[in-house]
Amino acid sequence: MKKNAFAAVLLTALLGACASMDGAPMAAKFEAGMLVNSAGMTLYTFDKDAAGSGKSTCNGPCAVNWPPLRAADADHASGNWSVVVRDDGSKQWSFKGKPLYLWIKDQKPGDKTGDGVNKVWHVVAQ
Repeated sequence: MKKNAFAAVLLTALLGACASMDGAPMAAKFEAGMLVNSAGMTLYTFDKDAAGSGKSTCNGPCAVNWPPLRAADADHASGNWSVVVRDDGSKQWSFKGKPLYLWIKDQKPGDKTGDGVNKVWHVVAQ
């Protein structure tokens, strides 16, 4: 029984390593030339977030309209991907130093109605 349990743990670790070899979190991928979450919803950056600052400036009512792409406590930076700690203590994925967000008005995968909102929100293009 111990041998089977060890084999299962080893297999899980190997599969996890293969799935994340490019450094991308399981929560995001490039599809049709833009970055999307695991459900295919478009991801955005906010001009008021300074790249590499490790901080999101979209909090409170802003985060209701622009939900952050959440990271788990166990998630770690890798390659172009990093994790920022938000004002409320939760974690958020960032790409090339810019925190990532969804747009509440996008209704289905492929929608990108948030691109250009107030001239400060942008689709993450490949």
